[in-house]
Amino acid sequence: MTRNVLQPDGWPRPAGYSYGIAARGQTVFLAGLVGWDADGVFPAGFAAQFRQTLANIVTVLAEAGARPEHVVRMTWYITDRDAYLAARSEIGAIYRDIMGGTYPAMAVVQVAGLVEAEALIEIEATAVVPVAAAVRQQAVGLRLRD
Repeated sequence: MTRNVLQPDGWPRPAGYSYGIAARGQTVFLAGLVGWDADGVFPAGFAAQFRQTLANIVTVLAEAGARPEHVVRMTWYITDRDAYLAARSEIGAIYRDIMGGTYPAMAVVQVAGLVEAEALIEIEATAVVPVAAAVRQQAVGLRLRD
């Protein structure tokens, strides 16, 4: 994938995100995913839900042959800014553990609530899969369906 981090001259370096990403390849759009497990059960606490939300993102990405490093944009919807700020260092460690050292363009937005009442966080993501990998994935998918 052709991926360029957009860093305007003279701007301070962002911590934990990028101002923008320019990428070329197959685009994969993920819906807002929450931190429940495969049984629809939410773990207790913001950091635990964040971990599960990222794990869910990685699982859905894999369905398209994408990996965490292909994510170019994320929007996080949180219900409690104070809980987010209190868990920031833990969130950073969890992010690096699951997503690696790639930081997409991101926004974090506090909302009054989410549709899933127990959800503390919901994340939308966009990934761009390299063209060669996307073609391989499509060929495998075609063979599996034939």
